[in-house]
Amino acid sequence: MEKLRKNLNSIGLGLLFVALVVNRIWPYRKIPFFILLGLAVASIGAYIILNFNLLKQSLTRKTFLYSSNLLLMIILVLGILVLINTIAARYHHRFDFTEAKIHSLSDQSISVLKNLKNDVFIKAFFREGNYNRSRMENLLKIYAYHSKKIKYEFIDPDKNPGLVKRYDITLDGTTVFECGDKENRITSVSEEDITNALIKVSREKKKTIYFLEGHGEPSIEESDDNGLSYVKDELGKLGYEVKKLTLALSENFPADCALLIIPGPKKDLLPHELETIEKYLKDGGRVFFLVDPETAPGLSGFLHQYGIKLENDLIVDTISRLLGGDYFMPVVSEYEYHDITKKFRYACFFPYARSVDIDEQSKPENVSLTILAKTSPNSWSERQLNERQVSFDKDKDKQGPIPLAVVGTIKIEEEKKEEAKKEEETEKSSEKSVPTTESKKEARLAVFGDSDFATNRYFNLSGNGNLFLNTINWLTEEADLISIQPRTSSPRTIHLSPSQARLVFFTSVIILPLIVLMTGISVWLRRRSL
Repeated sequence: MEKLRKNLNSIGLGLLFVALVVNRIWPYRKIPFFILLGLAVASIGAYIILNFNLLKQSLTRKTFLYSSNLLLMIILVLGILVLINTIAARYHHRFDFTEAKIHSLSDQSISVLKNLKNDVFIKAFFREGNYNRSRMENLLKIYAYHSKKIKYEFIDPDKNPGLVKRYDITLDGTTVFECGDKENRITSVSEEDITNALIKVSREKKKTIYFLEGHGEPSIEESDDNGLSYVKDELGKLGYEVKKLTLALSENFPADCALLIIPGPKKDLLPHELETIEKYLKDGGRVFFLVDPETAPGLSGFLHQYGIKLENDLIVDTISRLLGGDYFMPVVSEYEYHDITKKFRYACFFPYARSVDIDEQSKPENVSLTILAKTSPNSWSERQLNERQVSFDKDKDKQGPIPLAVVGTIKIEEEKKEEAKKEEETEKSSEKSVPTTESKKEARLAVFGDSDFATNRYFNLSGNGNLFLNTINWLTEEADLISIQPRTSSPRTIHLSPSQARLVFFTSVIILPLIVLMTGISVWLRRRSL
């Protein structure tokens, strides 16, 4: 009996533990849990009552005080850990310690997520054994972390035949994006495809971009090196609709044109075509000129009225020879501050380019221009195009840096006339119309001294494609699409000469293990001799 009295506390704690285990295993069975809990409380209560005098004496001992202090410290530490865990759960923040930030989203993806106005529901149809499921889940977690408007769920096609039939899923690994009445689906697992799908379902209206044809320009349908099919595909991924335009045969300018691109005409545009483009700009339009050297001389006079000067020259850059190109492929690695290039730090290559500069004297007051890109100081503007051998002549040529891209805005003002109100036929005169000025949406203009950098051959070379797309996104006022290239992991490789490889091999595989072996044998022999 005395032994039972002294161990009632242990019995009570044991019953309490069993009660918690029972409640965890069978949460719907409350009677066994309450019975065990009652027995535990009764055992601990009986222990306190039967051992009250002994407990009272123990309270005055130093061991109890030390033990209570230790217990209090443990409780405080556990409380701090619980508090930190609660704060971390409510205010979650991700840290990416990789050098290239390969576990983070690109600036474009984050910008798209921040500009989401409506909830986007994502349904990922992945079987349990699909090896891409975990990769897609990690990506969607990052997307949901950056925006609360991302709602996603994973659906096993084998367990949900109803949803499979409803969404017409025929391929495992299909992800469906829904926003309002818009839907888009992908079958791959990559940040680029997910962001493009978000852009397509979240855009209120699809903007149309026209590429001018009829003057020797490369075609968006051509897939060879000199075509623009890559540009068309990338613009389609960003939610644009891309069309061709033969302005010489068109009676009216397309009303749905969000941007007109003139990609390297070999011949001059007809006078009425230039008049149509000028009217389009006056109405707040957007035009992107890509003008190659020694082509379309009529564009020089047209652009001069906006303060843009097209030089009849050829940019020569000696630094491009060091990068594997020739002297006629200027390299641009430093850019002026602008929305297009504020986060852009990639080198761009412009094969066979001419200079594009700002003429302050001819620039109208309502036009604001910015030089976007300049070549290196090692370049120059070659003005003697008839010479067979190209060399710098300080009297005739211009030393670099040479500007080759200019962008600008045109403030449009129009007179708004009010119609005269006729009151009665007997009145001698009607009210005169009062001209008023009203600020319209500004026109935007971009002029590059080269078109080859955007062709299929050079589009994926360094930052060429991104600079071209960023310029288009700025012209169409899609600021959240202006981006830098997605982050990729840089290879961690080391190149060794044959002698260095042999040195590493003998040191790590033979010499070091042999030293360890000899040390162990010498210690063993020494201990044996004692």
